[in-house]
Amino acid sequence: LPAFPAMLMPKTSGLVEVNDIKMYYAEYGEGEPMLFIHGGLGNADVWGHQIAEFAKDHLVIVADSRGHGRSTRSQKPFGYDLMTSDYAALLDHLKIGKVTLVGWSDGGIIGIDMAMKHPEKLTRVIAQAANVTTEGVKPDVLNDKVFNDYINVAGEYYRKLSPTPNEYDAFVKQISEMWATQPAWTAADLGKISVPVTLAIGDHDEAVKLDHTEMMAKQIPGAKLVILKDVSHFAMLQDPSAYDGMIRGAMAGR
Repeated sequence: LPAFPAMLMPKTSGLVEVNDIKMYYAEYGEGEPMLFIHGGLGNADVWGHQIAEFAKDHLVIVADSRGHGRSTRSQKPFGYDLMTSDYAALLDHLKIGKVTLVGWSDGGIIGIDMAMKHPEKLTRVIAQAANVTTEGVKPDVLNDKVFNDYINVAGEYYRKLSPTPNEYDAFVKQISEMWATQPAWTAADLGKISVPVTLAIGDHDEAVKLDHTEMMAKQIPGAKLVILKDVSHFAMLQDPSAYDGMIRGAMAGR
């Protein structure tokens, strides 16, 4: 697991009241808007390489999902629909119309949820290592060393960034409860998606099954499948130039 990269100085950042939380966001660059959504337990800083690349010619928005990083959480149980509504409210607050949404892991799941709930906010979705049912997750993921390294690193960041720095274990428990039952979408749900979707997965992904990703690509109309070579669940850190190339290819319709 490579280290999270250093972050550029954002042109704007802060906490926005959305729904029943305060959500951290930051903006970089200018141009056509892109929203990057991190994975479970993580925070926006995982996207440092991508911010440096895409802020050259786009408005890049990153945020910390509810309860993650610098954002607060409430008593409401975590759920993908709830987190999707947070991001929709953030875009409304920032007065941003349509975005290219790049989501990793839980962020990819939020992207697919957004495609179902708020297609008017999306130019396209690029979802890496997402699953649409709990069956898509490898049963032995929590025995994997690299994945456990990530959980530990995410914990270190949480203790540095969170407004509740001593509550990581409770937070992990709450997120794990969501992971145990969600998402639970059907082929009929996915069949209604009307925005362009690219699904990416590393050929060494520790968490998500390749055949599940292939099934998603069949069930989402017009979806493109990209298998990223020699990387795992953490592809944006392991081979950023190939990852950025995948995103640019998806944005060019390749």
